[in-house]
Amino acid sequence: MKYKRILLKLSGEALLGSKDFGFDANMLRLYASEIKKVTEMGTQVAVVIGGGNIFRGRDAAEAGVDRAQGDYMGMLATVMNAMALQGSLEAAGLYTRVASALNIAQVAEPFIRRRAMRHLEKGRVVILAAGLGSPHFTTDSAAALRAIELGCDVVLKGTRVDGIYTADPEKNPDATRYANISFEEVYEKGLNVMDMTAFTLCKENGLPIIVFDMNKPDNLRRLVTGEEIGTLVTM
Repeated sequence: MKYKRILLKLSGEALLGSKDFGFDANMLRLYASEIKKVTEMGTQVAVVIGGGNIFRGRDAAEAGVDRAQGDYMGMLATVMNAMALQGSLEAAGLYTRVASALNIAQVAEPFIRRRAMRHLEKGRVVILAAGLGSPHFTTDSAAALRAIELGCDVVLKGTRVDGIYTADPEKNPDATRYANISFEEVYEKGLNVMDMTAFTLCKENGLPIIVFDMNKPDNLRRLVTGEEIGTLVTM
């Protein structure tokens, strides 16, 4: 295996599937199946999941809720998604832990770095919920920081497209995909990979990012074994 310990970043929207709100059971089963393949090979998996399928902090402004309060509401949405993913993973026969940046003792343990690392060493899938526990930070930032804290080899950003393109491939049929690109080139070209805080954290710590299509069966397994899938962002 090329990657022994990975941080898998999934958006909340990835769980929508064919639905307009909440999560599609078929998507949860797909992701559980893909994660199971790599854990059975010995890869240690941490997952950060967003909450956009349920609630986005910035949407709260329309209801007169201030940004910080809205962001906390968004964090709670990620906890719901983490619990849903946990249920699917355990139904597939995996051992898991949900570690939350917010103190919700009844449903998740608190994120403690050394404890989370021990879970990974024991082969448990660690689902990291509630972002960083502070407003004004995205789940991209949480993914980058947690990957660095936990000593992950790579951040794998699972999306519905197969990498980083010169333009939005869903809007521009002439867009071409990058197989490899440097952090500097991403800056210069203004490409949308992760938010700037997350991207800079990865760059400063030499942590590679791979953007790939998580919805294509077997892509995750192929990635951790070293196949060139999606777009690799490195120094």
